[in-house]
Amino acid sequence: MTIAATLKSDITPDGADYETVRRVIEMITDDYRDQPSLDEIAARLKQSPTQLQKTFTHWAGLSPKAFLQAVTLDHAKRLLRQESLPLLETSIEVGLSGPSRLHDLFVTHEAMSPGEWKARGEGLTLRWGFHPSPFGRALVMITERGLAGLAFSDDEDGSACFEDMACRWPNAKYVEDRQATAPYAARVFDPARWNAEEPLRIVLIGSDFQVRVWQALLRIPMGKAVTYSDIAGQLGQPKASRAVGAAVGRNPISFVVPCHRALGKSGALTGYHWGLTRKRAMLGWEAGRA
Repeated sequence: MTIAATLKSDITPDGADYETVRRVIEMITDDYRDQPSLDEIAARLKQSPTQLQKTFTHWAGLSPKAFLQAVTLDHAKRLLRQESLPLLETSIEVGLSGPSRLHDLFVTHEAMSPGEWKARGEGLTLRWGFHPSPFGRALVMITERGLAGLAFSDDEDGSACFEDMACRWPNAKYVEDRQATAPYAARVFDPARWNAEEPLRIVLIGSDFQVRVWQALLRIPMGKAVTYSDIAGQLGQPKASRAVGAAVGRNPISFVVPCHRALGKSGALTGYHWGLTRKRAMLGWEAGRA
């Protein structure tokens, strides 16, 4: 049975209201990847957020935020269904992310002097130990000044992982000390302990350029991702994206210094020193907390 519906009046918004609703729909449809807020949309339309919310909701039947969510979800479903993108890559593609930042860990960092770095670890004592983590067995390395290394092992005895890290500072003294490294492992992977009262101290050991890249990584919000080109631009060296990529790959403090949030120019996840599967796991773990 077919039911014909007859409207008793034209519900199309008139004049300025029509133009407002049209522009909001157009803006959200075009810019959904940026997940614009109500305040941002209102500023672009030179209207108050309160009045914009009221006008749009009256004529569209849902708020700008709800409309944005609907548009985002529609595009996400299309990517998952038609292009078979993994869930994590889909979430990055459609801009699903939160405002949380890794530096909510309240990471405090310092860099070793160029002379100390050039000495390749000479005179430096690194205590180390393997510990369980959400991303597999983690190798934690510390100095008296703080966390200096965090890596992940896929081999049974961890020797390959240890050698990979130790070769970065071949002249250092290495002492196995799980008791000393355990508090760092517990601190890093427990979000309940990410607070200002217990700052995590890290020590960056690398060249001046590498340290600048790693410091830029620390500024990437949790749940977000940037390209190597973006980082190069932040450093004032827009043509150095290849060098940035190399420095990202040499980051010695994985996860805490979030090299997993760096993407290729096309936005692809690209490689990760400790495995692309682990990179996806980290981004997914963060997305659930952002």
